[in-house]
Amino acid sequence: MNNFFHTKIEFLKGVGPQRAELMQKELNIYTYGDLIQHYPFRYLDRTQFYKVAELDESMPYVQVRGRVRGKEVLGEGRKQRLAATLVDEDGNEMELVWFKGVKWMQKTLKNHTDYIVFGKPTSFNGKWNMAHPELEELGEEKQTASFLQPVYHTTEKLKAFRVESKVIARMMEVLLKVAAPNIHETLSPELIDHYRLMNKRDALINIHFPQSVEKYNAAKFRLKFEEFFYIQLRLLRQKTVRRADLAGQVFRQVPTVTEFYKNHMTFDLTNAQKRVIKEIHKDLTAGKQMNRLLQGDVGSGKTIVAFITMLIAADNGAQSVLMAPTEILADQHYTGLKAFADRLGINIGKLTGSSKTKDRKVLHEQLRSGEMKMIVGTHALLEDVVQFQNLGLCIVDEQHRFGVEQRSKLWRKNPRIIPHVLVMTATPIPRTLAMTLYGDLDVSVIDEMPAGRKEIVTVHRFDSHRLKVFQFVRDQIKLGRQVYIVYPLIEESEGMDYKDLTDGYESIRRAFPEYQVSMVHGKLKAQDKDYEMQRFVKNETQIMVATTVIEVGVNVPNASVMIIESAERFGLSQLHQLRGRVGRGAEQSYCILMTGYKLSKDSKTRLETMVRTNNGFEIADIDLKLRGPGDLMGTQQSGVLDLLIADLAKDAPILQEARAAAQRVLNEDPQLEQPQNQNIVRHIKSLSVNTVNWSRIS
Repeated sequence: MNNFFHTKIEFLKGVGPQRAELMQKELNIYTYGDLIQHYPFRYLDRTQFYKVAELDESMPYVQVRGRVRGKEVLGEGRKQRLAATLVDEDGNEMELVWFKGVKWMQKTLKNHTDYIVFGKPTSFNGKWNMAHPELEELGEEKQTASFLQPVYHTTEKLKAFRVESKVIARMMEVLLKVAAPNIHETLSPELIDHYRLMNKRDALINIHFPQSVEKYNAAKFRLKFEEFFYIQLRLLRQKTVRRADLAGQVFRQVPTVTEFYKNHMTFDLTNAQKRVIKEIHKDLTAGKQMNRLLQGDVGSGKTIVAFITMLIAADNGAQSVLMAPTEILADQHYTGLKAFADRLGINIGKLTGSSKTKDRKVLHEQLRSGEMKMIVGTHALLEDVVQFQNLGLCIVDEQHRFGVEQRSKLWRKNPRIIPHVLVMTATPIPRTLAMTLYGDLDVSVIDEMPAGRKEIVTVHRFDSHRLKVFQFVRDQIKLGRQVYIVYPLIEESEGMDYKDLTDGYESIRRAFPEYQVSMVHGKLKAQDKDYEMQRFVKNETQIMVATTVIEVGVNVPNASVMIIESAERFGLSQLHQLRGRVGRGAEQSYCILMTGYKLSKDSKTRLETMVRTNNGFEIADIDLKLRGPGDLMGTQQSGVLDLLIADLAKDAPILQEARAAAQRVLNEDPQLEQPQNQNIVRHIKSLSVNTVNWSRIS
């Protein structure tokens, strides 16, 4: 694209400086390029005409053809309104009403003239009427006119300045006329031919003003395909460049790993764990930097895979880091791994925000000298003072909780050769999202639970069944088990009738006077939180009342019941994460979802899904369809998913086609030097360096 699309929006006829400033603030529209990609979010169907007898209150907007017969101004002062009668070809009548712009409408509306009226039909006292309809005088050429009318996102502030959807549509008409000669093709002739794609110019015209339903569908497919194609092209090129350019340490020796397998492992690895370890080992011996995403549900055994990877690094004279998002999770990893490391005579350390100064000094020394081979910690590991003799492996747990900048700080801790990277997540990421967020990583999946794990039984109960639920809790505690009860809020917020944590805590203590109850929430100081957690871990308290702070990383094998209050308030993946806190021991575990009777359609879908399946990936897919990608991974804030028209939840088949196309282009022409790919190169060059979404018109 050329500089035309960099033109500031205020220079477009009908915009001007004041509107331009508002559009920048409210819609992030600064240039012609931004405006032309402000796509309609729906369309009003102007292709069909109705007769008055066919109208129905459930219809959103309709078009009726008829003749205006009679108009009069009724009421006084502010209650003044203009009423006109429209008669269709069957002689049935409908009233048209205007409460605003009465004088102007009275002058404009012609009696005994045929019109097309467009608006929302309502029935009042058995008579149809339409308030503030759009009007179009019926000329000969309009008898068969048909089109889909675009509806654009706008805001209350913009509407106050008369910039509603119709005004944006008028701006778009003006822009498309002047833009048409400047819209150049951005895909190769091969791709257009192979996928039978509409050309770029026609696609932009028909996405805003479809000339037919077929052309609209073709335009939509073209623009979605292009958007996904450029995202995948960018990710796949990064991956190729990294593979070609970034050397990695070669880890061939595995004597300690062999000893660990033979003499210290008290359980068998699942086939999925073995497969993943093979994939990792292959990366570590290839001489290129590993960059791998390890996905596995809560309790699927990612930590032991991480430890074996750390052992491989240690066997080859390299140090490794395991970074977790919370102190609780870091403590848990450290405690679990230290037991193994001690048996093998390996020095492992822990560094978190609450590590004491004198302990830190020792840690820093041992890391610099290479005496300490493994360290587990939180963000504290990123501090400049933390230096290594030879950092060879970085493992990041719950990856989406760390920003890119934070992670790259870790990578820079080895100035000679970039460390291998293993990113772990227990948040099952739908395939489409993984391809878009982590398309430059190789993906390994642990899709099998360790032997002997029983599937968690999940049930949905209404508040009226509370006494039965409490009796079930008593029975479980008598068997020696422990119970989590999770609430969505800390204090009651205005207008919310959901049970808050403090109320819940008091009522649980009253209901179970014979048992000890802990309370944990996000506003507690770290040491108080740890104290309460430790009491629960040691079984000094039988019931843990908590907010979602326990969503990540508490491992209490003896806790077998999870009760989630006001479960309709939680997202699906959050419910699934919470459920994963039980079912960690050999006993049968239960998850009880408590709600009132008033449930939205989406809430019902979430609860039914939880009861039906324990499969994290299936849950993630449904969650994506219900919530959209931004909410799932915090990607909206991070600018990773700056999607203009494509939809990850609905467009998975287009995404897969586009990824295959991008892969094929790069396989045949890795440097994009061949003549047929010059459209693609030209388009990429026109973008600013930090543009995330390469399908943008710059």
